[in-house]
Amino acid sequence: MFPSRRAFAVLTLALSCGLAAAQSAKTIRLMVGFPPGGGTDAVARILAEKLKDELGTTVVVENKPGAGGQLAAQALKVAPADGTVLFLSHDHTISILPLVVKNPGYEPAKDFAPVAGFATFVNAYAVSGGTPAKSFTEYVSWVKSQGNKGSVGIPAPASTPEFLVKVVGDKFKLDLVSAPYRGSAPMMADMLGNQIAAGVGSVPDFIDNHKAGKVRIVAVLGAKRQATLPDVPTFGELGLGGLDDMPYYGIFAPAGTPQATINHFGTALSKVLAMPDVHDQLTKMGLTVGYMNAQQLEQRERAYTQVWTKLIKNSGFQPQ
Repeated sequence: MFPSRRAFAVLTLALSCGLAAAQSAKTIRLMVGFPPGGGTDAVARILAEKLKDELGTTVVVENKPGAGGQLAAQALKVAPADGTVLFLSHDHTISILPLVVKNPGYEPAKDFAPVAGFATFVNAYAVSGGTPAKSFTEYVSWVKSQGNKGSVGIPAPASTPEFLVKVVGDKFKLDLVSAPYRGSAPMMADMLGNQIAAGVGSVPDFIDNHKAGKVRIVAVLGAKRQATLPDVPTFGELGLGGLDDMPYYGIFAPAGTPQATINHFGTALSKVLAMPDVHDQLTKMGLTVGYMNAQQLEQRERAYTQVWTKLIKNSGFQPQ
């Protein structure tokens, strides 16, 4: 005998309340694959602070740096699929690393469950305060005056920034060498100490020090100039087109996490993103805020991976 409509409604409400109650009793670890102090870490802490109220439980940011987020991704793969562990990541770890590393130790489509996306951003080229360059054109001239050689910091090896360094070097006939760091924070420390003349990373990695005059963002990717950087030209304006893709930020759970739990997290994140103070903080960091549900994040991930599969193949890069 089937339950009445009223009994079914009561049962559904009870299950929903049970899920919320069970979730509120757990501490949620929000893993980040980079050290404290970088752009991704800052984003995670802004969201974690608000998510704890929406979810009614403690949300702690757990930094697990190493290999461009690879160690955190491997940890997510073996984490319990019970809603206690999440991974906040951008495109590099999810879409790029599996294409450039022979054995990354995880397969995003198989091992991860997309929860929700929350922003896109662009990468930027910045110079340290120790260089005389005030623009990208001046930077190119300065590198040529230094024997046409230059080292450029990148947050992780085999990353979008590393490919950008290669493309810039080829386009402007510069002998540029990528200098990989374990995240944007140590790269920025060396730029502030004038240990390295230039760096490539996301706009959030540089924006605060750019506004403070400690480093100078001289060019950005993307189809148009950034609202937070109206005076900084795009690489398209500088003659380097075809790099207009927008990297993304998303939150992922271990594969097998119940759909009800994923929906619960997604709803909470959508409410957090709608908060004016959160939106303003993320926008000022150079992010374009926009909620993507689990399906939309998965579609974004697949599309971005397809773009970079082609770019990497055409570049002749061989997985290491």
